Amino acid sequence: MNELTLPHILSSLVYGILGLVLFFSTLFIMEKMTPYSLEKKITEEGNIALGIVIAAIIISLGLIYATAIR
Repeated sequence: MNELTLPHILSSLVYGILGLVLFFSTLFIMEKMTPYSLEKKITEEGNIALGIVIAAIIISLGLIYATAIR
């Protein structure tokens, strides 16, 4: 079993922060590229189809970034 050392912890933190920054910046860019507010369409207008599409995009982004960082 591998020992948990400081370099392992630091690399996990760095890659975790990098993944979160990439993830949220992509969501921010997506929000700015659409002609309407995604949040407003999903929450106030109850657009379930848009919510499902955004959820699929979020899952795929997470998988892509996790694979790229690994």
